[in-house]
Amino acid sequence: MGTTEERAPDVSEAARRVRPFHRGHAVPPWGRRSRGAVALLALVAGVATLTGTAGGASPAPSAFAFATPGGGVAPGVAAPVAGQGAALDAGLSAAAQGPPCGVGVYQAEAVRRGDTWTAPGYTGSDMLSAMRSAVASLDPDRSGKQAVVVRGSGAVPADQSLDLPSHTVLEVCGSIAVTGSFGVGHAPVRIRNATGVEIRSLQVTGVPYFGVLVRDSTDIRLGRIDLRLSGGRGVRIDNHVHARHAVGDHGVRIDRLFVSGGGGHAVQALAVDGLRVGSVTTRDTARSGLLLKGASNVRVGRVDGEGSGGGTGYAAFRIAGLDGRAGTGRPVSIWVGEVIARGGGGGVRCGVAGGDAGALGGGAEIGRIVLLGGGRDAVLIDNCRDVGLVATA
Repeated sequence: MGTTEERAPDVSEAARRVRPFHRGHAVPPWGRRSRGAVALLALVAGVATLTGTAGGASPAPSAFAFATPGGGVAPGVAAPVAGQGAALDAGLSAAAQGPPCGVGVYQAEAVRRGDTWTAPGYTGSDMLSAMRSAVASLDPDRSGKQAVVVRGSGAVPADQSLDLPSHTVLEVCGSIAVTGSFGVGHAPVRIRNATGVEIRSLQVTGVPYFGVLVRDSTDIRLGRIDLRLSGGRGVRIDNHVHARHAVGDHGVRIDRLFVSGGGGHAVQALAVDGLRVGSVTTRDTARSGLLLKGASNVRVGRVDGEGSGGGTGYAAFRIAGLDGRAGTGRPVSIWVGEVIARGGGGGVRCGVAGGDAGALGGGAEIGRIVLLGGGRDAVLIDNCRDVGLVATA
């Protein structure tokens, strides 16, 4: 009694955990399911390895669908078919560590000594003023990137932002505590209508409206971003706030992101084309770990979410809106290497509730999905099509 025992997958149980679903049909007729959803259900029912405990005890954490706890393909499953999701750029999936913070060549510095901040043109007690002064001291006519390093920790009001103009590199070797009541649209670091901007290192605590905001910008790189929040939202990347689908190539890259405790999504990318993500790790966020809406040409190495969107319609990784659309079709344009989910709303959800056929998303390929304990659904396909799951070792 109380020992963990492995048993053969039960088709009905697998179907409950991985649900192709169309609004208005609790168990939709076969004729209404997309062919991608039908294939998904058959594949998951065939390869799922479930573990449980005797005597009705709570199930032990286990890998569900496409991978055994030991990392191999479930017994009896044919070798996986290689796909583009299994060929993510090594530099993205590994998310380069980079040099230690503050080691490099900088054109301006904001430095805290005791309670005093110094920067070009500024001496005082205010961190935000020091950072703004350092950024403002860069060559206003620059066509190449110039860098600012911030050495020290301090506070930034939640209703104000440090705005980074084009061709600017920011590296914060310390932490920013967001204080006071937030202002809509603000973030301790914000990029709007700019090109060629990098945030190499950033740590944020508190309750910001956004931890980082990138809006209507191109050629953006977020390096090592660490957001340990008590509320508010994580990273938001959007293009033309009211656009339903991506327009143009924006070239946005996230190397390594950690978000805990936010009251919204850890990362939300809206109407963005050309997004590259190394890893997104989230803990106890109120909504999704990574949400894509109206995005295309996206490559993600790993999404690792614990407690993402518990009690909501969100999951560790969610695809919504017109994701993957190219014209009237949905060729695969979103590739994700691995999704790991513990508790929360589940692993992967694709689609938008309400049956809006015009908002159908899809065009995605996911290499590996692992569900460890709890969680609502491993995978839920809801008003979504052309989603492929490729088993990997």
